[in-house]
Amino acid sequence: MNIATKNGARSSLTPWVAGLFCLCLQATADAAIPIQQWTQANGAQIYLVESPAIAMLDVQIDFDAGTRRDPAAQAGLASMTTTMLDKGLEARNGEPAMDENALSEAWADLGAQFGASATGERLGFSLRSLTDPELLDKAVALAARQIAEPSFPSTIWQRERERTVASLKESYTRPGSVIARAYAKAVYGTHPYGYEVTEATLARISVADMRAFYSAGVVACRARVSMVGAVTRAQADAIATRLLSRLPQVACASLPPLPEVAEVAPLAQAEEKRIPFDSAQAHVLIGQPGFKRADPDYFALTVGNYTLGGGGFVSRLTREVREKRGLTYGVYSYFSPGLHAGSFTVGLQTRPDQADQAVKLAREVVKDFVVNGPTEAELKAAKDNLIGGFALRIDSNRKLLDNIASIAWNKLPLDYLDTWTQQVDKVTVADIKAAFARKLQPEKMVTVILGAAP
Repeated sequence: MNIATKNGARSSLTPWVAGLFCLCLQATADAAIPIQQWTQANGAQIYLVESPAIAMLDVQIDFDAGTRRDPAAQAGLASMTTTMLDKGLEARNGEPAMDENALSEAWADLGAQFGASATGERLGFSLRSLTDPELLDKAVALAARQIAEPSFPSTIWQRERERTVASLKESYTRPGSVIARAYAKAVYGTHPYGYEVTEATLARISVADMRAFYSAGVVACRARVSMVGAVTRAQADAIATRLLSRLPQVACASLPPLPEVAEVAPLAQAEEKRIPFDSAQAHVLIGQPGFKRADPDYFALTVGNYTLGGGGFVSRLTREVREKRGLTYGVYSYFSPGLHAGSFTVGLQTRPDQADQAVKLAREVVKDFVVNGPTEAELKAAKDNLIGGFALRIDSNRKLLDNIASIAWNKLPLDYLDTWTQQVDKVTVADIKAAFARKLQPEKMVTVILGAAP
């Protein structure tokens, strides 16, 4: 089946169709990207960029039913629910039931792609199809069924749960997975961003739980539908209507409150956690809660982090930790803002006997940057790279769709992409210093070190 899940994507595209999909959308950093937006009578919000050059359509449909809505005792509920969405369809409205094999073959016959995935915030669907009227009509019809009529077969759920448990057990042997779990727990505490999927939480998930979770979250009035492709507004509206037509058409009540805590709590003090592990390299993660995507400091933090650790070989962390001292082959930093405060993270790997030295230096670099910010030369280099590389962020329909979906999800201005380079260009050293001072507290960050020499 060509459903894209957290375990990977599988494509059934024929070679000539795949070739068409490799064609890039001709966009530049200077070109205006007209985003059309409207709300349907059922409450669904539609975002469209018409791209007539290539006879294909990309669609993303997002719902507020991501993993942040998992109950703590059932961590993994959203992800496991999406895993089951390609395992069969119910018989409804005169349409026959389909098992996972029949569904896979149906998508293969259409030469289209349909995917479901769950992230920390969204449960989403993606559809990619040629706009040939007959093919597109059948693809939309099948996607509408898969969105609204998953069968959640209990025998398949038992199989998938066993597979997931086996995958979990295997992940405990991988240093990257082990440290990531420990780091998330240290940064996010009891917030759902830090929930850990375990064999015990999976055992508490039933088919009835998945049905209830899905029915509560996936309703037409909460859909945010993003489209990029060779369709007009009228066609896009009709497609969105069909894709959502089999879902409950009801007025949306307020979503239930999030489990446990609504927001990520700031860290009260520094914490260092050491995890013994037999590995050739010591793994290090340093960080803290960062900021929400809606924060007005977004561009100052984005530009500043490019200099600090997001710019690869031109970043300060790379220069100080790798090039000058040779303590690592790679070191990086990033922010991961969302509807809640995502993390600020510094990561590196080093020889076990050098871990303490590398950690000390990385902390010093971060502290100095928070106090002093970038130099004017570093700021110019960061701007040049970010602005010069902007076109690569939107050089295909798929990339452009990802950006449109982000605009829809985060309620960003419709001219966000048109003004992105200007927003970057107007950031100053003072802006970066002030933003980093507001958001980061180097003296309170958590440090997780795995596999260091005793």
